[in-house]
Amino acid sequence: MFPTRLSDGYRNFLDGRFSDESARYRTLAERGQTPEVMVIGCCDSRVAPEVIFDASPGELFVVRNVANLVPPYEDDRESYHGTSAALEFAVQSLRVKHIVVLGHAHCGGIQAVAKNAAALSPGDFIGKWMSQIAPVAERLGPMGDNPGKYLMQMELAVVEHSLNNLMSFPCVRILVERGQLQLHGAYFGVATGLLLVRDPATGEFHPASSPPQAAGA
Repeated sequence: MFPTRLSDGYRNFLDGRFSDESARYRTLAERGQTPEVMVIGCCDSRVAPEVIFDASPGELFVVRNVANLVPPYEDDRESYHGTSAALEFAVQSLRVKHIVVLGHAHCGGIQAVAKNAAALSPGDFIGKWMSQIAPVAERLGPMGDNPGKYLMQMELAVVEHSLNNLMSFPCVRILVERGQLQLHGAYFGVATGLLLVRDPATGEFHPASSPPQAAGA
């Protein structure tokens, strides 16, 4: 049976947002999508980019995976590359002007690496996927006696890692060098709503704005 929560939510959507924005949906259907921003985020249910950025239909092109990772470019036509395929479409077809890698606090995939968690199944798909950040973990060293600080450092470092991997894609690098595409890093505090944005000049993350009662990410 289809989940009741989804059926109820869909009816609310039809009566509310779809009714209010029906003209926009018709235009998107007739003319296609033309988002200027691509967001590469985590599939964690707490960090939906459309919600965080209060986006209307058609504004964001979003791809989500475990730990908001961008794999390095590979000239391999025998394997499947979901994130790379979405990136190719966003850059080559949609001609987005901005790509945002959106990390977040309390990321389960990154915690699994930091804590050397056991595989969840014989396939260990998460372990294989997260092995991409082994160089990041090695660079940061052991967790030490402040797990919270360490995990945030790793979460921020993974955003940086994904930004570096974006530049390994020729189509991205060429457009960035021409000034036609900009790459951005951001980090969302789940408990606080605080958004940190990466300064491209220094690599440091600073608050985009201060939410009420923000006490850290």
